[in-house]
Amino acid sequence: MKLVKQYSTTTTGCKRLVTSCLVLLALSSIPRPVQSQGVTVASVISVVQLGREIIGSIIETWDLMEDVGDIHLPFKRSKDERILRKMLELSQQIAESEHQILNTAEMTVEVILKQFSIESRLENNLQELADLMNRISHRERVMRSYVESDEKIEQLTLESFARSTIAQDVNSVPELLSRIDLLVSGSRDLPFKKPGILELLQYATDEAKSTICSFGLSAQQVLYQLYNAISITELKGYSMMQFSWMLLKAYGKGNFTAEAKLMRRRFEDRTNRTQMLLQRVMQQASREYWRCDPERSQQKEGETFLQFTRLLQGYVENEVDMNTDNTCKENCAYYNWGVKQEQCYKDMYCSKQPKCAGKIYSCDYMDSDMWICPAATSSSRRYEYIEYENGLTLGQKKHCSRGTTKVDSWWRWLFWHCSYCFCLCDDAGPRSDRYINMRQSVSDVMNNKVVTGLRFVKKNRIVHLIVQQGTLLPRGQIDNTTLEWLEADSYNMLSPNVRNGRDYHTLSYDNRILDLDDLEVLPSYVLTGVRFRLLGSHLNLEIRMTEMDFATGKLVDPDKSIWIGSDKTEHSTDQRTEIKLDRPHVPLLTPSKSIPDSVSNQFIRFRESDRGMDASQTTVPFLDAQPVAPTKPVPLAGAGLFHKGRPKFGGFVTPKVLTYDFGPHVQPPIEQVIAEERQSRG
Repeated sequence: MKLVKQYSTTTTGCKRLVTSCLVLLALSSIPRPVQSQGVTVASVISVVQLGREIIGSIIETWDLMEDVGDIHLPFKRSKDERILRKMLELSQQIAESEHQILNTAEMTVEVILKQFSIESRLENNLQELADLMNRISHRERVMRSYVESDEKIEQLTLESFARSTIAQDVNSVPELLSRIDLLVSGSRDLPFKKPGILELLQYATDEAKSTICSFGLSAQQVLYQLYNAISITELKGYSMMQFSWMLLKAYGKGNFTAEAKLMRRRFEDRTNRTQMLLQRVMQQASREYWRCDPERSQQKEGETFLQFTRLLQGYVENEVDMNTDNTCKENCAYYNWGVKQEQCYKDMYCSKQPKCAGKIYSCDYMDSDMWICPAATSSSRRYEYIEYENGLTLGQKKHCSRGTTKVDSWWRWLFWHCSYCFCLCDDAGPRSDRYINMRQSVSDVMNNKVVTGLRFVKKNRIVHLIVQQGTLLPRGQIDNTTLEWLEADSYNMLSPNVRNGRDYHTLSYDNRILDLDDLEVLPSYVLTGVRFRLLGSHLNLEIRMTEMDFATGKLVDPDKSIWIGSDKTEHSTDQRTEIKLDRPHVPLLTPSKSIPDSVSNQFIRFRESDRGMDASQTTVPFLDAQPVAPTKPVPLAGAGLFHKGRPKFGGFVTPKVLTYDFGPHVQPPIEQVIAEERQSRG
């Protein structure tokens, strides 16, 4: 872009001042492409910091103009050059920071309207807000066309543009900003008191906790992004008005000093009001982020979900095979607690199915005779369905590709009935994936990397909870170029020096409990790792936290990171409670998406699916394997596990993350910024 033409000490000097003012404003409106390389330390900037620098530069530019005194053309060369240099610095500053702050924020209103089911009042307000912001952007695009034109723009055109910017009508920038302020802050005057957009959105996100996962951001991030969009628009409009007055003053059309000061005060009041409102709603807004269920047709094992297999599985066995006496003198209910298949009597049905090589639990008598449809040999299931002669069917009856097998109980010596029982098999064999990694997954704190996401993966039949890491930058930003998912450790149960209870945990009938907790780091700390431990018979999540200097983006004493977890048990004063699954069906078959139904300080037992619906062939709940990482990477302030599901379905154990709380960093107020700027210049 052609920024400035050859300088001269004639009336071109005035034109150059006008052109540079327009260049400054035009650059502040140029859409910057999102950089795939991510942000760098040099480009990291907050809205507050950007506002501080813009306001300081504007004040300094006015001061330089006041030093000139009455405007007489041509300008004195030294004064003119100082003004132009300051304005050029400001334009470059905006150009460097805009893609980081504005582009993410500009998408916010559109995303909210598209993805969020909201009540009509909020929707109408958001639509109006988007329209007002677009009109300010349109005015900036007009300026951009002026400064990019190869043709000479007449002074009358530039003067007309400046006048229309500050005019007292519905299309002027002051009026547009006033309407934005009313939408954002709401009305506090009785009897027309009503909440603004930030409050309405906070209420809406709180009411819609089960759908906020569709944003890709936590509720607090959504509010903060919307605030960024509003603040950038305010800064653009404020700059546009201030430099319009400078343009008119440079043309000798008036002094405008009083008008500029009055508008500055209004801008301060609006900004302070918005900041205080934002702080209040951000304190109430949830910082949790987790993943919604994908569409049912998009569920894919290994990508969107994982499952443990053959942990406790429905199993048909005759009572004669479950004792060493080779008798049938008991009934099915007798074989209830950890018996074994001792034999295969006369090679009956026991010889036609995979043996339960572990322990057998919870046997029940259903009926004497049945037809069994075996599952495919490649399946983790044993049966597709079982149909009893009395009409009872376990599982979903459908075409049986391997053909059904007739299985009949029998009488022995007239008074002993050798019954086939329906039991649960706990067999840690080669077809049973029931292992959870207990090794830590941690970010490289020595290279200033922090955790930015979590996900479950399965490797070598072992489930791992792994982290995504990224390099921490000043003011809570993340260098997107460094984002990476850490690989799960590549070991198996037979690897040298690998031990059950230390490197991994084996689920079984007696050890299948997972604690569900929300864990939060201390203030000024960030999340840098996760791992599982055993707390009695419970598998329990721990997180690692490391202290952070927010301003510099440096981890403090990374070698002194701290592991924390919840030590609460069922026997604690604040007792841990169980979330029980009632006759759960396979979670993939739920007709509607899962919603959270657990709270922190609970636990869940992995169990078999419902006998009637699935013949108890599936281990539930499943694990949600989707990456849990906000679309705008931020440092995390905590992590947890919870259960989501629907009644009568097994649901999913899902990781959640807690995004860093940016609320305390919304300050300082604008009047403090201005005072500091003036004091710094003496």
